[in-house]
Amino acid sequence: MKNNTAILDIARRTIENEANAIQNLSSLLDANFSNIVNHILDSTGRIIISGIGKSALIASKIVATLNSTGSPAIFMHAADAIHGDLGTIQQNDVVICISKSGNTPEIKMLVPLIKKTGNTLIAMTGNLDSVLAKQSDFILNTFVEKEACPNNLAPTTSTTAQLVMGDALAICLLELRGFSSKDFAKYHPGGSLGKRLYLRVSDIVENNMKPEVEIHSDVKQVIVEISAKMLGVTAVLDQGKIVGVVTDGDIRRMLSKHDDIKGLTAKDIMSANPKTIENDSLAVKALELMQAKNISQLIAIENGTYKGIVHIHNLINEGIL
Repeated sequence: MKNNTAILDIARRTIENEANAIQNLSSLLDANFSNIVNHILDSTGRIIISGIGKSALIASKIVATLNSTGSPAIFMHAADAIHGDLGTIQQNDVVICISKSGNTPEIKMLVPLIKKTGNTLIAMTGNLDSVLAKQSDFILNTFVEKEACPNNLAPTTSTTAQLVMGDALAICLLELRGFSSKDFAKYHPGGSLGKRLYLRVSDIVENNMKPEVEIHSDVKQVIVEISAKMLGVTAVLDQGKIVGVVTDGDIRRMLSKHDDIKGLTAKDIMSANPKTIENDSLAVKALELMQAKNISQLIAIENGTYKGIVHIHNLINEGIL
């Protein structure tokens, strides 16, 4: 069994090997890259990305990134393409073939078929002397000196380089298209990421009960309201205007100070000037305010009118936190 030092040395060597390769990748960028970006921006078709083996897996990930950032893309496995899936490619589509060597049998068979369709062919390869590179219209150079694998066989550093080049392409297209966070939210409606971009305080408040008492309500009414509405707080109103809040903590502090609570009202125990948030604010803004003020609830308002409570547990349940 290897000791911890030996294991960590291997891991660090792998990371450093790949980091150095990625650092070198930026020096390989040339006019080809700029031309590719402009060509895709001018194209009215989609981006078809193909590969074989580990490169196919990288191609799938790049396709996912492009689709989620506003550049329509489709994955086409190189082996499937030469067995019937070539029809995936439509007029005006741009095709990117990913291959470290650029000389795998499937790629060598696929390249002339793509050339016959008249579509633009972009090679992502580390071998500029390959069949793929020589027959392509543009080249994305992903050359690496060696794999992280000690035998220089298992695709490791080379696939990392492909992935990073794909990210560089996607981000260039994203920025030049002016793809905004609102656009991003449209493509990511589910999960915590999407919710951080589109979920609003009003979406939460409308599903919560709305605790409220009058400023002269007795303490018993206050406790009952907090318990019944299950948010650990109630707003205190005076002729419809918010003047304070009473929280579970305020109730505990009251009980520690007073042996006899008869005659006490909401006004006597409330916290004045409660923290509020506009009802149409993003829920993530509510979270940021709660964290900054070290509180668990906020009063939601709309044009100064009390709309309800947003609780930190709501944000946790929605996956915002």
